Amino acid sequence: MKKLVALVLALVMVLSVSAVFAEAKSEYNVDVLVWKFDDTYGSSVRQGMMKWKEIVGDELGVKINLKMYDAGDDMSKQVEQCDLAIGDQPDFVIINLAEPAGGQTLVDKLTAAKIPFLFYNIPPSEETYESVVKDTNSFFVGTLPREAGDMQGEILADLWAAAPEKIDLNGDGKIQFVEFKGVANNPEAIARTQYSEETAVALGVPLEMVTDVIVADWDTTKANDAMLSTWKSHPEIELVFANNDDMAIGVIAALNQSGYNTGNEGDKAITVIGVDATDAALEAIKAGRMTATVKQDGDAMGQANIRIMMNYLLNGSWTDGLDYKVNEDGVSTYIPYAKITADAVE
Repeated sequence: MKKLVALVLALVMVLSVSAVFAEAKSEYNVDVLVWKFDDTYGSSVRQGMMKWKEIVGDELGVKINLKMYDAGDDMSKQVEQCDLAIGDQPDFVIINLAEPAGGQTLVDKLTAAKIPFLFYNIPPSEETYESVVKDTNSFFVGTLPREAGDMQGEILADLWAAAPEKIDLNGDGKIQFVEFKGVANNPEAIARTQYSEETAVALGVPLEMVTDVIVADWDTTKANDAMLSTWKSHPEIELVFANNDDMAIGVIAALNQSGYNTGNEGDKAITVIGVDATDAALEAIKAGRMTATVKQDGDAMGQANIRIMMNYLLNGSWTDGLDYKVNEDGVSTYIPYAKITADAVE
């Protein structure tokens, strides 16, 4: 009788293992809802996902297909694209929110369709974070909002300590500055704006803001237009903090029209510090037209999206067994920033 029981148990185990292997997939279809394709940093994350889907797929012995939707900075369009994605019946959806407060509608649709998802880059707003990430057992891959601002302030403090006369062009003992903000209600933009100034001041840099914060929607052209008008009204500006490099490049283009920040020997230059370390910004720093930036690693974020997603699909866990530190909230991880100065670029 004992032998019969043992035989039955062994048979059950074999059948169970066979069932698991029968359910294993060799190909995974993933839809990606993107805020907008023409954002420089966002493009680096998309390129990272395309690169790492091949690498991770080869490591795991599976094929990963990505289908990307461009919302064009339009939340209503992203909601429509979510419906299209659900119609695809993918194995997973990766979300780069068009609006931080707009995640609930997407979550409701995907939850009803029983399609797992994660968020990246743009965090859901503080008011919705609980319901769209924590309550759904989802995950967020992002950056620590204040870290980029802190590093901008630290870069300025180092420059001030080394050679204050290179920043304080009018010699009044203070730095007249302006801040270019991405968008009004974005947690990253809010933190970068706040802590670039607060950290610099805490480190002993005497700052004087000459205008209200300028919101330029992360956009080069809008930043250029805003800087042209601001520069005419406030030619005393000696420093610009920009929430991203695209806006910093727009600011520099405006300054070039007055002969500033050309990179040519003998021409005047004000200090311009951005965030992202885009190719255009690195070239501007090399050429002496831009002072510094803070690297936001798009390739690393793209890799994290793919690895964390596949870990969930294959193992039912977001980060177990992976080298990602989970934050105290238990549902997010941050990709670290890095300071990029002229010396670092060289």
